[in-house]
Amino acid sequence: MSSETAKVSVRILEKEYQFACPSEEKPDLVRSAEYLNARMKQIRDAGNVVGTDRIAVMAALNLANDLLKGRNRDESVETQLGMRLKSLRERVESALEDGKQLEL
Repeated sequence: MSSETAKVSVRILEKEYQFACPSEEKPDLVRSAEYLNARMKQIRDAGNVVGTDRIAVMAALNLANDLLKGRNRDESVETQLGMRLKSLRERVESALEDGKQLEL
């Protein structure tokens, strides 16, 4: 793992921002900034929200909502998978018990 620090410059809504981050995280930071910029432009261009601060807050709320929905989906899938695995384990254990009883 590299301990070098990279200086990163990104544009969000035509404004330049400078950041420092570990070198290996630079591509992720740039990609994140590009994604945020695109989301903020969508909000601005829709014309429903005026002012950079309000656009940023609206974008943050939208992204947080997307994140929470994704987590809820993941938890739902995990719960379903857990129930399915439990059912399969019980079936395998039952089959093994039946097999042991036949051997006696």
